[in-house]
Amino acid sequence: MSSPEPDPRRWHALAVCLIAGFMTLLDVSIVNVALPAMQRGIGASSAELSWVVSGYALTFGLVLVASGRLGDDRGRKKMFIISLALFTLTSAAAGFAPNAASLVVFRLLQGAAGGMLNPQVIGFIQQLFQGRERGRAFGLFGAAIGISTAIGPLLGGLLLQWGGDTDGWRWVFYVNVPIGIVALALGARLLPRDTAGDGERRPLDVVGAILLGGAVVALMVPLVLSEQDRSGAPWWLIAVAVVLLAVFIAWERRARRTHGHPLVNFALLRTRSYALGSSLGLLYFAGFTAIFFVVTLFLQNGRGYTPLEAGLALTPFALGSAVTSAVGGRLVSRLGKSLVVMGLVAVGVGLVAVDLVLRLDPAQVGWAIAGPLLLAGIGSGFVIAPNQTLALEEVPAREGGTAAGVLQTGQRVGSAIGISAVGAVFFGQLTSTGGDWALAISRGLVGAVAFVVLALVLGVTDLVLGRRRRSREAREVAPPAVAHAPAHAAGDDPDRADETVHETPDGTGLRGHVTDEAGAGVGGARLTLVDPDGREAATTATDAAGAFALVPRGAGRFQLLARADGHRPAVSWVDVPRAGRAVRDVVLPGANGTNGAARAAEPARGLPSSDAG
Repeated sequence: MSSPEPDPRRWHALAVCLIAGFMTLLDVSIVNVALPAMQRGIGASSAELSWVVSGYALTFGLVLVASGRLGDDRGRKKMFIISLALFTLTSAAAGFAPNAASLVVFRLLQGAAGGMLNPQVIGFIQQLFQGRERGRAFGLFGAAIGISTAIGPLLGGLLLQWGGDTDGWRWVFYVNVPIGIVALALGARLLPRDTAGDGERRPLDVVGAILLGGAVVALMVPLVLSEQDRSGAPWWLIAVAVVLLAVFIAWERRARRTHGHPLVNFALLRTRSYALGSSLGLLYFAGFTAIFFVVTLFLQNGRGYTPLEAGLALTPFALGSAVTSAVGGRLVSRLGKSLVVMGLVAVGVGLVAVDLVLRLDPAQVGWAIAGPLLLAGIGSGFVIAPNQTLALEEVPAREGGTAAGVLQTGQRVGSAIGISAVGAVFFGQLTSTGGDWALAISRGLVGAVAFVVLALVLGVTDLVLGRRRRSREAREVAPPAVAHAPAHAAGDDPDRADETVHETPDGTGLRGHVTDEAGAGVGGARLTLVDPDGREAATTATDAAGAFALVPRGAGRFQLLARADGHRPAVSWVDVPRAGRAVRDVVLPGANGTNGAARAAEPARGLPSSDAG
């Protein structure tokens, strides 16, 4: 991928990405308030309305991973332009739909286009930004997520009021067309040129993509159909999803052994920050998305609010989330996982407060819940963007789109699980009490809070274990043995003539230095070798001069991860030979520095060394 562009151009490119990401995520929630108008305008049945809402999420999640991989390997700009053009065209087609059946088809295609587009947005953030700037960029993207989800009902209500009761729903889709055209023109001009073809061209794992797609569909179909008819949903498909997922894992392991290019690199899933961040995101989105589902239904059907009034009542959450998402992007490099935990606490407290207020059944319910929703929104802004930043910080830029696809697939699955579970509690309570909306919304909010609490437990566990691990490493780490030996004969690079050679116990392994961008050694940096199956092969820390020596149990290709307090992590691949030493120096960027890629050093004369890889 291309190197970072000059600073203003990078931020202009980010603006284009945020516009596109905002459009695709807005369409998740904006349609909900337009469903009654669709029923009046084109006579859509309840089942067809269910597919208009749920089908978008289904096809969106279906293509995320494969399209992220295509962007990584075949060019993000190309995939971005193609996906955005398809999203704009399918939005126009959905607006023109003459009947409910065609609307469902175009809505499914629109979801697929949105799912193709979103991994490119996150991939560009990984590619263009490093250090503290990446946190700021993810903060802005988190703000786009929060605003699009929360403001959807408000914008939908405005468009319906302006467009009329019969055809106002069409403008919910038409609004994407002018925005998409502008974004296409800006994207063609401002996004960095693709250079994916300049390096290794990895084959797309078609079989793996089909297996994973089938598993996602089999899992999400019963979940999304249960939103309208829980008893009629095909729950047996979940067993099919489990089988397909098991076959997918076996196939990916085979692909790793045979050609080395599986669809999903499982080493990413075993990277602690990525695995825990993805799991936390799944749980949080299960609660986060369900909030708007049940509160919107309660306000419109239970309290007689218009779509516009219901949207206005949810605006405090959107405002709080927008502000703190941007702020959280700046704070995450300093506070880390603590920021996410604080955000989850605020969301939980805010939702409990909403429940308590609704139990009192105030006359002006929209105004009464404004304060608690604002608190929950403030907390949400400290969760989504910072968690995404932390989850992806150790992922190499080359894997950025694929990693984003897996991360967002988890979020989509989480949303489907949350709406299904919370909706079942909400509607079940409504049925059993003969229409007690106050009790139904209370039970529904308790279900949403339960998912947020599970995410909080995971976040606190990660925080505590991380601190214990760092404390243990600080106590146990001893500097590697150092022996001075001539590193270069006469005629070699004179600038490296005094380089210290660090002998490993048996003369094999990996050695080198960790330095900052100014060339000073970084003492106490932690280095880990991870094999292609995601297992830790060796770990150590640098001495006061930044020197290190790592001895894995055997030769092979490993992922080298280097971390140090006050620096951004560096991740690269290195080959350790069967005889002799591999030499690798690592440059760690500062907390607000630029790209800090690992770099190869020359080996000592007379000793075999691997490729820098």
